[in-house]
Amino acid sequence: MSKISRFTQRVVTLAKNAVGGRGEAAAPEGGGGFADYAVVSLHCLRVYLEQSYREALDWLSEMPHILAEIGLEPDELPDHSTLVKWFDRLTMAVWRVLLRLSAQEHEPSGHAAIDSTYFDRENASKHYCRRTNYRVQTLKTTALVDTDSQAVLDVHCTTEKRHDTQIGWQVALRNAGDLHSLAADKGYDWQELREKLRDEGVRPLIKHREFRPIDHAHNARIDAADYGQRALSGTVFSTIKRTLGHAVRARAWYREFREIVLMCSVYNIKRSVTHPN
Repeated sequence: MSKISRFTQRVVTLAKNAVGGRGEAAAPEGGGGFADYAVVSLHCLRVYLEQSYREALDWLSEMPHILAEIGLEPDELPDHSTLVKWFDRLTMAVWRVLLRLSAQEHEPSGHAAIDSTYFDRENASKHYCRRTNYRVQTLKTTALVDTDSQAVLDVHCTTEKRHDTQIGWQVALRNAGDLHSLAADKGYDWQELREKLRDEGVRPLIKHREFRPIDHAHNARIDAADYGQRALSGTVFSTIKRTLGHAVRARAWYREFREIVLMCSVYNIKRSVTHPN
């Protein structure tokens, strides 16, 4: 069985769990719409193939065995505009559930690392930028990564200028119940963050900026091997950008946020297929 076939099988199963669409026909029947799980699966394949809406559907029309995994025939594929509209219709909650389910495909270790990077917002025409006040050219993305499986556990996106410590606490709080330790670089150096993590039962592996002798002493107590695991966040970002793209295709910020979450979900599923536990 090919990698894309195994990937599609896993996607369909997780998509059905994410939207609760078991037993529903994928294609429209009697004037109805496409099943949510079928649309989620098509979007995952679009990202997996790293193609535009039009190109992805064109490629899939030549892959009847892949469409059969979803429950579709080539002549039942939706128009690209329909797929775009469904991306608007499906809320962020659906994509976050998919991300959580995709992370659960990997054995959790309880040890995580957090870091941020920037994804490009695809170049738009000057006319479009003036008309929509489209000025921010990058999207700040913060990911929480399991250091053992290298699965993305959670992700945060913003176009605003927010400090890493504030975002780090927001992401950590959502996942504190599943964590034993959290590694991060000195950009997350905030004593209140360390104290909040300890209150939640999470060991902070965050080095201090070294202004005083006591800062050196605090840093010396952090195990070098454990702290070194923080670099895995950068490794995961590098893999996502190299294999799934370094830019988001959507224009509206909320679609871009969904696209980042979708990319992380596809990364997790691809990794579970190629690196099974």
